[in-house]
Amino acid sequence: MEELLKPINQFLKCSTPTGWLTEAVKNENLPVLLLDHLVCELKAAQSAMYLIRRYAVDKESGDALLAWLKPFEDFTYRKQGDWKALANHEKLTKSMIPKSGAPYSQDLIDKMVLLIKEELHHFYQVLEIMEDNGIAYESIGSSRYARGMLRHVRTYEPQALIDKLICGAYIEARSCERFAALAPHVDKRLGDFYVSLLRSEARHYQDYLTLAEEVAGEDICERVAFFGEVEAELISSPDHDFKFHSGSPK
Repeated sequence: MEELLKPINQFLKCSTPTGWLTEAVKNENLPVLLLDHLVCELKAAQSAMYLIRRYAVDKESGDALLAWLKPFEDFTYRKQGDWKALANHEKLTKSMIPKSGAPYSQDLIDKMVLLIKEELHHFYQVLEIMEDNGIAYESIGSSRYARGMLRHVRTYEPQALIDKLICGAYIEARSCERFAALAPHVDKRLGDFYVSLLRSEARHYQDYLTLAEEVAGEDICERVAFFGEVEAELISSPDHDFKFHSGSPK
């Protein structure tokens, strides 16, 4: 695990504050931690789907992606359907037609489709853990974290795509770091689950960063460093709203 986390910790500009971890391991905060984790898994899948639809595939393939994800969105945002039925939802395939003129399209499709599959599998696993802990699903507001980074995304292409991919890398890296920080301090089943997520989250961060470099075709260290400082500020600064990616508790 130390070898897995070494590049993550080098990439991130700060560690999770001790105050956040103190709050996160309190029994009374388990419901909000799991509920926010659940929604974060869906949002990660949605973000990856958006990138595929916006930058990599034709309209027909994009519409098929929307339809495929709809039952998960219906459950989360509209409270429609039985979450246990999501386990038998039809599988997503990689048979999509890449857009012409974008040399990175196929690589983006391959990496993001795998990410979507894994995030939605994690989504279902969180629901199973919630049921075991007697935690009912309820709507939960979003934290400032992702919004705080995405507000700095440039508005012209391909720089906008590059920035979105860098933001994705930081979100996945921070998730990995927090799962590792939490794992020793929670019950064994939840701790084992968090550890099981580390490898995929670490690969997701690397995939996002690789795609950003591929799209840019040039050195992006300066932009990566910029978002690293933005991310660290969001994580280390005082935050009144406790969530999975929130900052230091006030």
